[in-house]
Amino acid sequence: MTYKYLHMRGYGDAKAMKDTLAPGVAGTRSQTIDRERTIDFMGETLRVYSTPSMLRDIEHTCRDIALEHLDGGEDTVGVRVELDHLGATLLHSSVEITARVTGVEGPRIQFEVDVRDELGETVGRAKHTRFVVETERQRRRLERLVERLRSSG
Repeated sequence: MTYKYLHMRGYGDAKAMKDTLAPGVAGTRSQTIDRERTIDFMGETLRVYSTPSMLRDIEHTCRDIALEHLDGGEDTVGVRVELDHLGATLLHSSVEITARVTGVEGPRIQFEVDVRDELGETVGRAKHTRFVVETERQRRRLERLVERLRSSG
């Protein structure tokens, strides 16, 4: 196996990252639209897949794809999303979320995502960027942030 080197700003030395995470790597996730994933502000009969839920499901799909290619102690965090919610998806129906890696630059992973309903109609389309992080370094960084916030207030 070969490795690419990634360097995360503020994280010290470069670390080897597997090169199996490359453009073209893809995955699909099926998701049933349960009550929690729907809007409620237009009443019970108009419950449809909410945009924030679609975004969350897209993020989880992309993260799952990336995790298959990372080492233990590594994870990803979302840093950018461009989402078009193109159609309504009814409560209790399902969608297929297909994400494809379009670029890997150091710790940055870029995805293009299609969301299709049971009829095969595209109901969402997104571009999403995630960053690979070392979870222990991230934990220490967040602990320092908590301390800074406590000392400022």
